Amino acid sequence: MVGRETEKAQETYASAGVDLDAAGRALEFVKGQARSTFRPEVLTGIGAFAGLFQLSGFREPVLVSSVDGVGTKVRIAIALDRHDTIGVDLVNHCVNDIFTCGAEPLFFLDYIAMGKLVPEIRSATSSGTSFPMAM
Repeated sequence: MVGRETEKAQETYASAGVDLDAAGRALEFVKGQARSTFRPEVLTGIGAFAGLFQLSGFREPVLVSSVDGVGTKVRIAIALDRHDTIGVDLVNHCVNDIFTCGAEPLFFLDYIAMGKLVPEIRSATSSGTSFPMAM
């Protein structure tokens, strides 16, 4: 029965326009990129639904977070079919916002929303980033 339930779920996702195979391929592309940025304090692997970071070595720690977007740069990237700068810009926007508070950037959680997932484009969006990511 489990196999049939999985089949039904896949049909439901597919009918909604979600390509689970493309999602898996995109994740494979991104795994190496993200893993190469890990600090020793990152406790989770790639693909978890949350990131774990061991916070130690601080007196009276305060966590600072930031979320940002790259705005119209996405339209430019699509027009030029060049997506390798989006992730770099996004990380820099968030890191700069954290720096303005006098805080140390520790990790980055990604969220990518696309109308249609193309694994190669998803991979390009995080190429060139060199900041610890917990995904």
